[in-house]
Amino acid sequence: MEGIFAIWQRDLTKFFRDRARLIGSFSMPILFLLIFGGGMSGSMESMMAGNMPEGAEGFNYVEFVFPGIVAMTLLMTSIFSAMSVIEDKDFGYMKEILVSPISRVSIAIGKMLGAATIATIQGVILFLLIPFLGLSYNLMALIQVIPFMFLLGCALSGLGLLFASLISSTQGFQLTVQILVMPMIFLSGALFPVSNMPAWMDIIVKINPVTYGVDVMKKIMIDVENMPVAVLDAMGLNLSVFGQEVTMFAEVIFIAGFAALLVLFATFSFQRANA
Repeated sequence: MEGIFAIWQRDLTKFFRDRARLIGSFSMPILFLLIFGGGMSGSMESMMAGNMPEGAEGFNYVEFVFPGIVAMTLLMTSIFSAMSVIEDKDFGYMKEILVSPISRVSIAIGKMLGAATIATIQGVILFLLIPFLGLSYNLMALIQVIPFMFLLGCALSGLGLLFASLISSTQGFQLTVQILVMPMIFLSGALFPVSNMPAWMDIIVKINPVTYGVDVMKKIMIDVENMPVAVLDAMGLNLSVFGQEVTMFAEVIFIAGFAALLVLFATFSFQRANA
């Protein structure tokens, strides 16, 4: 347990001391908020209006996209935080902890928790933009979504750890992750509804873990219970697999299982590492 805490604490300390990384990590989410939330909101609302039932003209695209932007922040921060594994290899720190009494499981969990904590902090900081965007999410909903944000951060950081344990250079890691991250964002429902997609693309949507993370966050933050079914269809908030609607409980279990599986894979990879 001490080993997990030491690794977690070290990653957080490194993050808060690196001001360039702290500020730069917000550039992409804020850019997406400006482009999609501000610049394209009118166009998107007009396009969506054709699919909306009568009486649901008050569709707010910014309200729809904001949880997706937060999820995107979690994705990018969690995965790219795992790059510290490669840096630790280069500076010899990873070799020291691999030969120490700390178990490989503790190393993987410590790294995962550190990345997930950093990602959650950044996601919560984005909540400060809510008043400036003219949104009015329920305070209790924002509090309730934070534990899930941490769970999603754990799952996504586990994915980053797996790649970082297999790749030996930061350049290779960045290239590989960029190829992976962008489809995960655009095919998750974070920025656009994932309904009425081609069959082959729908398969990718359904196996994308970010899809379920985004769906849970939107269901918690947006008042979906009082929305007409046609609005839920148009916004892609009635996710189904094999014709069965996916419950929020099932999505949370899937994300938790995905996190545990990725940590297991990362642990095996660390065991084979020749750091």
